[in-house]
Amino acid sequence: MKTMKTACFKIRFVAALVTLWNVAALFAQAAEPLRLHPENPHYFLFRGKPTILITSGEHYGAVLNLDFNYVAYLDELRKNRFNLTRTFSGTYIEPADQSVLQFSGPSPLSPLKPERYCSPWMRSSTPGAGDGGNKFDLTKWNPEYFTRLKDFITQADERGIVVEFVLFCIFYGEVGDESFWKLSPLKASNNVQGIGKVAHQQALALKDPELTALQEAFVRKIVAELKDFDNLYYEVCNEPYTGVTQAWNDRIVAVIVEAEKGFPHKHLIAQNIANGIQPDGSSKISKPNPDVSVFNFHYSVPPEVVAMNYHWNKPIGDDETGFRGTADEPYRTEGWDFLIAGGAVYSNLDFCFSLTRPTGDGPSIFHKTGGGPKLRDQLRILKEFIDGLDFIKMKPNNAIIKASRFAGPQAASPPVKPTARALVEPGKAYAIYLRGGDQAELVLDLPAGDYRAEWVNTKTGKVDRTEDIQTAGGDQTLKSPAYAEDIALRLMRKKG
Repeated sequence: MKTMKTACFKIRFVAALVTLWNVAALFAQAAEPLRLHPENPHYFLFRGKPTILITSGEHYGAVLNLDFNYVAYLDELRKNRFNLTRTFSGTYIEPADQSVLQFSGPSPLSPLKPERYCSPWMRSSTPGAGDGGNKFDLTKWNPEYFTRLKDFITQADERGIVVEFVLFCIFYGEVGDESFWKLSPLKASNNVQGIGKVAHQQALALKDPELTALQEAFVRKIVAELKDFDNLYYEVCNEPYTGVTQAWNDRIVAVIVEAEKGFPHKHLIAQNIANGIQPDGSSKISKPNPDVSVFNFHYSVPPEVVAMNYHWNKPIGDDETGFRGTADEPYRTEGWDFLIAGGAVYSNLDFCFSLTRPTGDGPSIFHKTGGGPKLRDQLRILKEFIDGLDFIKMKPNNAIIKASRFAGPQAASPPVKPTARALVEPGKAYAIYLRGGDQAELVLDLPAGDYRAEWVNTKTGKVDRTEDIQTAGGDQTLKSPAYAEDIALRLMRKKG
């Protein structure tokens, strides 16, 4: 009897250990940050689910601007099922005078008063900073900043939203133009230490050892403070096309990697490569930093950067949009085009979010770029379409479209010939996006089988036409219903 009791105790003890081990394993898995999907590293894995990141977000000042209500903003993103937001760290801000940027209202990146700028560093008692407030003391971190930053990421976490945290941004302007540089704590005249005695084009170029050391210390501090968040990845620098050296970029990447060595989980690192297709060839990545996991592009119309860099087997993002007017069509079609082309991130810049309208329900504050509830509703339809695909098993493959014939007008902006793109799992699933015209006929190369075709209205989300297709294999002709501007086709092999 004693032996039996001892055996039962051992069994229960081992079972308890197994249970604890399983709980610990699940906890560790849950805490693991956004990462590349192990089956298809062109996409992400987030909290156990294949993920493509889609958003229409504010102008990047949610944390650094104390006047921005980021809870209301994040609620609006969640309402639209978006899962990404992009925010700047506060090493860069924009002028309170909105006329400098041709804005008609207050942008989140532009604190209206010095005391409303939430900087990573404390102000000193010494007057004379470029924004009209006291100079900064770069030896003292600002507790309010880190409290606000972590609360912002926590609020995003609770809503299933990933934060792209942008560490640095170039200081725009020609030589001698200090409209942006004069506001940064990193400029020598703005801090009591006098660190940063360089022109704005040299601030991110390893030209000043003291400034570089300060930037490295800032990155280490950020990494340490945010080590426990799973809904986070880092972008090194926004639009590093002028003055930023590759050596500086690689230094910052190395600092992130080194700072995370003692932590259980590592966060992805993104690099902004270029603004769309550049004539100098910079859009084609030749020697990527091996520690960079996400390649970001801005204004990627058409989305040719995806095909140009797809062989690197990393997620490719369209990380900022704009400068194509305030209508919805350019930004809706840009998102569809980019993701069906094989992209993994679509981050639309929505200028309807402002300090006075954090829910983005007002007009755009920038006449060159749009946004608003109607566009966000259309991008929600895009996200729902993408989420309905087993995209981990799919790849861009326009070759299955043997012919495409369009009737009606060309695409509105830019005025190019109509296009058809396909994301494919051969013989099983086809996502095809048509842009331009008002009706189309496609000839598709399909393996033998029974399929269900659904023509999806990109503006309403409704299925405008459904048809069953039986084919012995080879060319199959499909005719779309009438549409305006664009339409999507979901073609799936029937089960059974």
